[in-house]
Amino acid sequence: MRNVGGERVQEAVAGSVALLRTVTDRDWEGVGAGRLEWSCRATVLHIASDLIAYAGQLAGRAQSAYVPFGITLDDGTDNDGLLDVVETTGALLTAAVRTAPREARAFHPYPFRSANREGFAAMGVAEVLLHTHDIAEGLGLAYEPAPELAEFVLTRIFPQVRPGPDHWRTLLWATGRGELPDRAALTEWRWHNNLVVPADRLTLQGVTPASAADLAAGGDGGFAWVEDGPCDGTREAAKMVLKAYEGGVHRAEFGVFALVRREDGRAVGAMGFHGAPDEDGRVEIGYDLTESSRGNGYATEALNALAAHALARDDVRAVIAIIDHDNVPSQSVVTRAGFTRAALDEERATSEGREADGPLRVYVRTA
Repeated sequence: MRNVGGERVQEAVAGSVALLRTVTDRDWEGVGAGRLEWSCRATVLHIASDLIAYAGQLAGRAQSAYVPFGITLDDGTDNDGLLDVVETTGALLTAAVRTAPREARAFHPYPFRSANREGFAAMGVAEVLLHTHDIAEGLGLAYEPAPELAEFVLTRIFPQVRPGPDHWRTLLWATGRGELPDRAALTEWRWHNNLVVPADRLTLQGVTPASAADLAAGGDGGFAWVEDGPCDGTREAAKMVLKAYEGGVHRAEFGVFALVRREDGRAVGAMGFHGAPDEDGRVEIGYDLTESSRGNGYATEALNALAAHALARDDVRAVIAIIDHDNVPSQSVVTRAGFTRAALDEERATSEGREADGPLRVYVRTA
């Protein structure tokens, strides 16, 4: 999957500036920006401030907080000059996204304390699109960005939002700015960058709906895989993510994670959940590993980390793994990761039609 984040930032900024250049002779300070409490001029400055902040975070690899700097305009800067600042800060974020390594991450608070280059690009595009909408609403202008820009944002940082046929109006609804006929209005919202769960030699990197779509279609999902990856099981898991996303029930915390080696940034497999916890707080986990990566303890390490992460949540009481009776290597993996067999669960799994070539083995880990 090609890194298109820089292109999307560039396109979003160009569209916004082109529209606002047509009304630089109007009073931006005395007009409110849509439903915001800011003036149109303050909102344009906010766009520029966000773009430079995201560029700074990503370029400097800030890890614990925002880099403490901001924009100060020269006295007498007019509306045209302010748009020059937006263009410049947009170019800086575009460059930061294009040049950042695949594995680069930097601090952002929402909601998992970091974002990668695609996340910062999506946040930048979101700020441009949404606040240009606010300004246009205040000034009485028509504004409709290209649908692929809204889709880029939705599939990267709004994994919990069920997609609709109109990406732009879905994004407006998801941010409390519009209505959709089959959905209740939102008064609170927050985007979600992908979750990363750390392990010893690996990082478990959340697969976004955009990555899942690429994997399901035969691509790499934006990851650098070892030569014999990704496995068929990873592609099937990606299809499960897509199905949940399209149904509006996907939760990033209980999605699929690529297993990425720290030493070289190569993905060696995938691990994830079959869905959110049930009413009893039970969640099922599964995984696969490329053949060339087996025998190194990666699966045990990843399973231990992801199970511990899940069990630290208030809504999870047990993590279960259902394994074919003759898959002895996988049974050894889950045992080493602290799972124990549960005979009653095996009977239930078989009765629910989960039987494959023979009786199933069910393993459970609790907090």
